[in-house]
Amino acid sequence: MKIQFYKYQGTGNDFVMIDNRQLTFPKNDTNLINTLCDRRFGIGADGLILLENDESTDFRMVYYNSDGNESSMCGNGGRCLVAFARQLGVIDNQATFIATDGLHHATIDEKGIVALQMKDVDTVEEHSNHVFLNTGSPHHVELVDDLKIFDVKNEGARIRYSELYGKPGSNVNFVSQLGNDRFAVRTYERGVEDETLSCGTGVTAVAIAMKATGKTDSSVITLDVEGGQLEVSFREKNGFYTDVFLKGPATFVFNGEKNL
Repeated sequence: MKIQFYKYQGTGNDFVMIDNRQLTFPKNDTNLINTLCDRRFGIGADGLILLENDESTDFRMVYYNSDGNESSMCGNGGRCLVAFARQLGVIDNQATFIATDGLHHATIDEKGIVALQMKDVDTVEEHSNHVFLNTGSPHHVELVDDLKIFDVKNEGARIRYSELYGKPGSNVNFVSQLGNDRFAVRTYERGVEDETLSCGTGVTAVAIAMKATGKTDSSVITLDVEGGQLEVSFREKNGFYTDVFLKGPATFVFNGEKNL
């Protein structure tokens, strides 16, 4: 069996994209998905995304981490999938799609900048040295000194596997403030089990966490990640965050065929 694949990246967070509207991809083959994402033996990516038909929206998003397991929402992956859907001719410049965390709306401009509406957030847990919230995926947010030289992989893994989050674990974001409405972020992602160059649900969590803890009074926040820059905007009222949008580039890298 031969599949056609497409490779996309959003601020360095990269994905294998497959048009599965005919439902021919072996979705339960964890080892296959893991191999396709492997950077030495496969195509190489942080995750794999299937675009499928959906009766009530433009398409369905099915997301797998690079370990081969289906996972929770991926913000950068969702943005890249919108760009992929436009390349396939499924949409023009706007989309609605369904993902594991519900309905999403998005727009894409002529430069490939995608603005993706994320889920509302009604709970932000503030602790002595970190914040925890769910933006479609669970996220630990922690301010640190010397972010550029911080050991993200080892410290992220320690927190991800700690008793704090149990077996499901959490993504872990380390943050440094650069200005009133600008923060630098580095993220350890569960399922990838390493630092990634960018995490969309992660920067969304950071933006909301920084607002909730009074580190910023802005509702439009710039996030510098290892792979570029993203913007998160929202409305906040009484600790409830709505109209949450993640905005940034989604770029086609290459496409090809792979024998399975």
